Amino acid sequence: MHDDRSIVEHRLRRVLAERLKPAVRSRSLPLTVGTWEVPGEPVPVAEGLSAGYGPAAPGQPWGPAWGTTWFRVTGRVPDEWRGRTVEAVVDLGFDRRMPGFQCEGLVYRPDGQAVKALNPFNDWVPVADPARGGEEVLLYVEAAANPVLAGQTPTYEGDRLTSSAEPLYRVGRTDLVVVETEVWELVQDLEVLGSLMPELAEGDARRWEILRAVERALDAVDLADVPGTAARARAELTGVLASPANASAHRVSAVGHAHIDSAWLWPLRETVRKVARTCSNVVALMDTHPQFVFAMSQAQQLAWIKEQRPEVFAKVKKKIEDGQFVPVGGMWVESDTNMVGGEAMARQFLYGKKFFLDEFGVETEEVWLPDSFGYTAAMPQLVRLSGSKWFLTQKISWSQSNTFPHHTFWWEGIDGTRVFTHFPPVDTYNSDLGGAQIAHAARNYREKGRASRSLVPFGWGDGGGGPTREMLARAERLRDLEGSARVVVEKPSAFFAKAQAEYPDAPVWAGELYLELHRGTYTSQARTKQGNRHSESLLREAELWSATAAVRVAGHAYPYEDLERIWKTVLLHQFHDILPGSSIAWVHREARATYARVRAELEEIISAAQEALAGAGSSEVTFNAAPHERRSVPAGGAAVVPPRTSPPVTAVSREAGGYVLANGLLRIVVDARGLVVSAYDIGAGREAVAPGGAANLLQIHPDFPNMWDAWDIDAFYRHTVTDLVDADRVTLTESGDERAVVTVERSFGASTAVQRLVLRSGAKVLDIETDIDWHETEKLLKAAFPLDVKADRSAAETQFGHVFRATHTNTSWEAAKFEICAHRWIQVEEPGWGAALVNDSTYGHDVTRTVREGGGQTTTVRLSLLRAPRYPDPATDQGVHRLRCALAPGATVIDAVREGHWANLPERTVAGSGAPVEPLVVSGDERVVVEAVKLAEDRGGDVVVRLYEASGGRASTTLALGFPVTSVTATDLLERPLADSPAYEPGPDGTLALTLRPFQILTLRMARGV
Repeated sequence: MHDDRSIVEHRLRRVLAERLKPAVRSRSLPLTVGTWEVPGEPVPVAEGLSAGYGPAAPGQPWGPAWGTTWFRVTGRVPDEWRGRTVEAVVDLGFDRRMPGFQCEGLVYRPDGQAVKALNPFNDWVPVADPARGGEEVLLYVEAAANPVLAGQTPTYEGDRLTSSAEPLYRVGRTDLVVVETEVWELVQDLEVLGSLMPELAEGDARRWEILRAVERALDAVDLADVPGTAARARAELTGVLASPANASAHRVSAVGHAHIDSAWLWPLRETVRKVARTCSNVVALMDTHPQFVFAMSQAQQLAWIKEQRPEVFAKVKKKIEDGQFVPVGGMWVESDTNMVGGEAMARQFLYGKKFFLDEFGVETEEVWLPDSFGYTAAMPQLVRLSGSKWFLTQKISWSQSNTFPHHTFWWEGIDGTRVFTHFPPVDTYNSDLGGAQIAHAARNYREKGRASRSLVPFGWGDGGGGPTREMLARAERLRDLEGSARVVVEKPSAFFAKAQAEYPDAPVWAGELYLELHRGTYTSQARTKQGNRHSESLLREAELWSATAAVRVAGHAYPYEDLERIWKTVLLHQFHDILPGSSIAWVHREARATYARVRAELEEIISAAQEALAGAGSSEVTFNAAPHERRSVPAGGAAVVPPRTSPPVTAVSREAGGYVLANGLLRIVVDARGLVVSAYDIGAGREAVAPGGAANLLQIHPDFPNMWDAWDIDAFYRHTVTDLVDADRVTLTESGDERAVVTVERSFGASTAVQRLVLRSGAKVLDIETDIDWHETEKLLKAAFPLDVKADRSAAETQFGHVFRATHTNTSWEAAKFEICAHRWIQVEEPGWGAALVNDSTYGHDVTRTVREGGGQTTTVRLSLLRAPRYPDPATDQGVHRLRCALAPGATVIDAVREGHWANLPERTVAGSGAPVEPLVVSGDERVVVEAVKLAEDRGGDVVVRLYEASGGRASTTLALGFPVTSVTATDLLERPLADSPAYEPGPDGTLALTLRPFQILTLRMARGV
């Protein structure tokens, strides 16, 4: 037989596009359109409904960037359409090449009830089915003119303060139409078969069976009378659509989804409306498709519609009760996981799961994080401690260098906890359930022969409107179709239960899920990152001192509501396009203002608690919020600091220029260039700076990645570097017994930097405070510390512990980690001695090694201080910054833990009585770190203490309790008792014996006695 395959396939494509799809809407009647431009920010629905509307017509321009336009659409169903399915088509000017990222609309009835959204592939509104004839049509559309910002081109359209006032869109088709349901079904039949055919081998008989059936159907349809012949054409396809899938066919659990970034190329306020639109679409689709299941993560998004769109929330809540709308994820937002602090990550689960339980009675069991930029190795333990047992990710499919070896696996965290994890082989979280994507999932699946199931999230995200009726039609036809994977629409929990039962001995991946892409997100938008770190530290203080005051001071009220509200604000800004710095200028401008308000509120809470604890008087009482004693002030307590007993700081000039600072623990040499050429550990007799090297060396690199400006740092940036060795001025600006300060001033490009190198009495760190007025473009600023340490790996703090990463590049996996994330510290060591760098707001680092010609290894640790990408915010990081770090020669991991806390939790001095404030709890072993002290979320007054083992080894300690305790219960992150926990009994001396495994997180709930 002659091969006419390409002719038939081409015929199918043209007939579908030019005859069958247009014939779905067989009759049309123009609707009358009125318009009202909102002067400013969006208005309440009632105001939009009662506004004065002017005339509008197809082709009319509307919508300046970020503006809102209301449309009023009116018409009448003709009597001759009686008995037909009638819909309104409203095209706001959609570009169907990209389902999201553009204009969107939400349709209302005159009574203010939301009907559904308008999106590029969802431009219809139900009117009558069947029509009686004569029905009046009156609809209102709240349309958002969101600018298209997805083109990687620098633009000032990303902030309403700098965007253009020119209209962005033109009104398209606004018609009343008759829907030919049989033609629509024929289109779905042919699209499914047409997309399946090219996925089958040319020699596969099934491909040819489909081809011939399609050919017969095309012959059967009369292109001059498509509605009249559609049923005849469908009859020719019955046989091939009824042929069942092979017994060994891959099994796909299709889960409706609409990934909505809580902010990205739009501000937070627009996300609220995106969620309302998508939820309206989803519940409307559920009304007509009872088998449809939709999963939605991010408690914050449901909280938004509860507060701002209660009528939409009521419909969502009913569908949750019915089991169709499924909350998943268990986190407040789909947060970044690299930079979020440990306690903040715990609160993501606490407040996320608590919202789902309180509002819906739903205990989410699957953690849903498809789009975050890599996943911390602390996550498995946090997942299990939250009461969840499964984890889903998708983003690792974006890795550039190495293909991840598993799709279903056990993920093992730093403490040894494992969580059953799935990485959908469809390689998207916005599937359209087309033949190509389903076939890709089946082919790509790496567990063949051992397991047979994968999950496919389907639906247009980020304002695309979510799943469509066309997607559900595909799912139904692919349920049991020869040549395809079997597709069933079901809940994520159903997939995970079956997948785990089928594959209980899945392979294990230990450690972080490092994304080999988007490494620049550790650095972009430094002020946002600084706001996050400082807010986390302030929240720790606010809870600690408020809890202490509530226990110690009669009548002091614990600010439950304020702390919960502030926590949720901070958690929101940890979303994976806010904290990573990958959102538009508007988002980060608002974030800076929000963090300033958060700081002011928390400072008030801290001050109120400390003043209550300090009492009346004029003595200087020093509060220490760090989990380690400092200057004789206990951890978590307060006292009058005794007179200094450590040696004074000395500062002398060098003949060659520069200064020598010493305090009996360290001797620091700063040369005439303002560089640290020696950092000598006096007790160990050991030099930290590599021979011939200079620490605190600022370096500039070009920074123009191949694609994602704010997201990426590409390895080739290292090919070009400029060392900033010329100083404008190096002066000794302070010299006294308590501290000495060398100030270094530099100019480079259009920028200036002023650094203060500070050595304090009794401190084994050199503090470095850098003020930068940054005006570079597409540049990366690093601070380099070449250390005389032979280290094959670095230790970097992560949530509740640390991770080791190789300093060598033996494999492509190691080479790919050329930029890494660390929290408060990063440390390198050889047996017997090491050094650490601590910081107060920096996350991006790199660690490299070189062997010196004369022998010995130099391990260079660098902090990534600032970047200057131009997309999506063309003014990223421009302006003044203050960044702090410290070099700690001789530091062990535990030294780094202590110094990191001290750097982020500075002492506070308050006038008071001078009486000490005893801590509520004190750990007897510095390896067991007190992470949080607070009162219980249920307002019952119990004290909740969270601890973790910080060294990576087993630790036994005695926890000293500074208040009467009647019982101690180990809990999960939601402060619920753990079923398998050992019994804890406080001793008569007010102590509690504890043993923690490596990196174990332990939450204890303590009932207060009298």
